[in-house]
Amino acid sequence: MNDDAEDDESRARYAKGLPGYHDYLARVTGAPSGLSALTLRLWLAGFGMLFCLVAGALLIGYLPPLAWFGWLLIALGVIAVIDFAWVAHRKRRGEPG
Repeated sequence: MNDDAEDDESRARYAKGLPGYHDYLARVTGAPSGLSALTLRLWLAGFGMLFCLVAGALLIGYLPPLAWFGWLLIALGVIAVIDFAWVAHRKRRGEPG
């Protein structure tokens, strides 16, 4: 029974955010920790994913001289897919932002 209470307490503390998690100088300078704007990052990753994948496919299909640029956009689109999945995982986990 005690373990459940500790789990609930640690989850509640985690939901508030991790103070100074990304700021290594927080203890020295006393500056408040910055929180990531996860929702904005999710929207931007989604837009980048759609734009890069569609534009890359169109360039490869319709403009063969610019196929190298199309493949570059496809690579950026894949990176955006990975970022989108990671940010969605963090939001699902309950991180603020």
